[in-house]
Amino acid sequence: MKIDFHTHGKLAKYLYFSKEYTNRMFDKARESGLDAICLTEHFNTANFDELYEYVLSVSKRDGDTLVVANGLRIFPGIEVDIKEGGHLLCVGKIDDILSIRKKLVNNQERDKFVTFEELQKIIKPYSILLGAAHPYRTSEFSNIPCLPKEHLEKFDFVDLNGKDLALEGVDAEEKVRKFASTINKPVLAGSDTHQEKHYGVVYNIFQKDFNTIDGIYKEILQSNYDIYISDNIKERVTLALYIKSLLKQIDALGGDYVKATLKG
Repeated sequence: MKIDFHTHGKLAKYLYFSKEYTNRMFDKARESGLDAICLTEHFNTANFDELYEYVLSVSKRDGDTLVVANGLRIFPGIEVDIKEGGHLLCVGKIDDILSIRKKLVNNQERDKFVTFEELQKIIKPYSILLGAAHPYRTSEFSNIPCLPKEHLEKFDFVDLNGKDLALEGVDAEEKVRKFASTINKPVLAGSDTHQEKHYGVVYNIFQKDFNTIDGIYKEILQSNYDIYISDNIKERVTLALYIKSLLKQIDALGGDYVKATLKG
């Protein structure tokens, strides 16, 4: 099973949800060779609930996953900002993810972000895989490596982020792997895509297929997977970021970024 552990179904947090855009993203994920994705949408993205309502309406439940018409398996997730600085990836069952989002509805602004400890209390009742997203991304003030040891022990994996790998090269991978080794946690690859050209630059190749959180966790603990990194990751991510910027400009000028995407 080829799975990307960090993806988004929208172009940008502030933009409206479009089922056409999300459909296109899922189709391109499949075309890129992926069997599954973790849909880790930002907890403070516009229309978060509408996005997942739509995914539920066009998929069938299979274990803890949602399978859309083209066969792409979706592990529901959410990406949460914490007050200390940094983003955490939570992957779990759809009902649990929606419940977590509901509990965070009043914490979407920077001055109201929950602390790591507060988030732990929120997710404790659920079976959640907790990931440290792009722990060294300075542009988003990530402070994850400086969290107390008792917090770092709570992570299930560390995100080897496709965007960071493209922009920073081998230094990014070395820092992430060293950090993960220090806290004795596995590394999992996630593209962090918001735009279709970004798919396939990094992903994890598991020896088995699975459809439950427990199943995937067991495979992770046994290291039954390899990480793929594209040889031309820099070019592909740079193109994706450029297209993303153009589409956002189209929206800012009053145009329809979705129509522009579908024509591409």
